[in-house]
Amino acid sequence: MLSYRHGFHAGNFADVLKHSVLTLVLDYMTRKEKGFSYIDSHSGAGMYQLEDKFSQKTGEYKDGIGKIIKDINAPESLMTYLNLIKQLNHDDELNIYPGSPGIAKEFVRRQDASHLFELHPTDNELLNNFCYRWKKSFIKQSDGYQGVLGLVPPPTRRGVVLIDPPYELKEDYPKAVNTIIKAYKKFATGTYILWYPVVQRHWVEQMQQTFTQSEVKNVLQVEYCQKADSEEYGMTGTGLFVVNPPWQLAAQLEEILPYLKSKLGNEESTYALTQLIAE
Repeated sequence: MLSYRHGFHAGNFADVLKHSVLTLVLDYMTRKEKGFSYIDSHSGAGMYQLEDKFSQKTGEYKDGIGKIIKDINAPESLMTYLNLIKQLNHDDELNIYPGSPGIAKEFVRRQDASHLFELHPTDNELLNNFCYRWKKSFIKQSDGYQGVLGLVPPPTRRGVVLIDPPYELKEDYPKAVNTIIKAYKKFATGTYILWYPVVQRHWVEQMQQTFTQSEVKNVLQVEYCQKADSEEYGMTGTGLFVVNPPWQLAAQLEEILPYLKSKLGNEESTYALTQLIAE
């Protein structure tokens, strides 16, 4: 299935959590001069126009990034992400929103490399256009899961891997976790970020169980839910598993999560931050 287009959802509450974490991880990686590889298994188009028919049809960004972009009192931990979005827009209007490649492009240096995978033919074309002048970015229209496994360990032995599937297929839940487990066996010091939606809680519980039964160490789980769990169709929350997180990430998220609840959520909203597996 290749029906999923992230343009419908760009800048929503799930993107706010995912991309704020990605921003903090990439910022940490650039504090050392030695190069690193950024590997993105499901890259999307790279950049999204919030005025196009996809974003306007759902308007999800209005209840996500749109609610916090101008907040000068946001926690310090969130400002790197918010400032990045502001700089990309160049004015007071929120017209564009970056996907994960768009965020990575703002951080990677000449000594770093980016490997981007996207199967959807239209988004792959848009991604190629977005990366046209981006040196050391490599785009492939191929299976991102296999792509990740073929690229670890990177030459510099420093890397960030983002696995962010659309979860159109139920197989994506176990496949995403097992890809990280396999990659970890080859490259145990890499940082892995796995995004997931909360649609039906049992899928998240299965992912947790698979991780805890594996040999993977140092897994931080963060989750923000707009609504209580439901068996009905639709995403009620979002979360991330972060393997080998930067040492200060947990403390940064302790600032970000209550802020997101206060600005984006309601009385039903909840958040959780758990060291799922110790170092």
